[in-house]
Amino acid sequence: MATTAADATATVAKEQTTTNGAASAGEQVTRHSEVGHKSLLQSDALYQYILETTVYPREHECMKQLREDTANHPWNLMTTSADEGQFLNLLIKLIGAKKTMEIGVYTGYSLLATALAIPEDGTILAMDINRENYETIGKPCIEKAGVAHKIDFREGPALPVLDELLQDEANHGTFDFVFVDADKDNYLNYHERLMKLVRVGGLLGYDNTLWNGSVVLPADAPMRKYIRYYRDFVLELNKALAADDRVEICQLPVGDGITLCRRAK
Repeated sequence: MATTAADATATVAKEQTTTNGAASAGEQVTRHSEVGHKSLLQSDALYQYILETTVYPREHECMKQLREDTANHPWNLMTTSADEGQFLNLLIKLIGAKKTMEIGVYTGYSLLATALAIPEDGTILAMDINRENYETIGKPCIEKAGVAHKIDFREGPALPVLDELLQDEANHGTFDFVFVDADKDNYLNYHERLMKLVRVGGLLGYDNTLWNGSVVLPADAPMRKYIRYYRDFVLELNKALAADDRVEICQLPVGDGITLCRRAK
């Protein structure tokens, strides 16, 4: 048994190099059982420490219920992890966001984190192509938390909704915060539209920008099909955001990687 943090890290590293030989072939192995786990930390023990020390003890009871309910869904890997949900909740409070948007909802864990963070008269325009997951799994927890009135859910593709908003100049520069966790092949299309809708000083958050660690793997490395399919879109996004002088950016290894863009001009 590992007796120190260094021993624990070494033990996990050894496991990573022997599990099905995947790590030696360049493919990331996800072993932690936490729903939505996408942490790029090399030590599962360290990730568990973060969850048990600072995340779970402060997690809202309705967020805990939603996380547990989502764990039973076959697509549970799509959910926002508990540590990222905590991060978003605190971030939104720090910037004093009131008018927000979310593109890609799934069951609504990050949506609930946002709804709990904004003031009583705050709003969230939420979009997803599938209403069922939100209605059957997320909405009961959101209603129990008493924040359902803050959410305007729209079912369907997000681009037409954004284009409709842009037709009215009164919507330009009015959003404080936008979180995007949806189709990676449209992230750049979203970005150009959102740059007109978010206010100067407002914040855009793009999820999955490290894409399971595949952004640093050789193009011919073993990858899951969906990881390989979207990898080039994520690489293109990261390159474009880094070169966009309209924003100040910070890319963090939280969850599967989140890039924050503050609109500077």
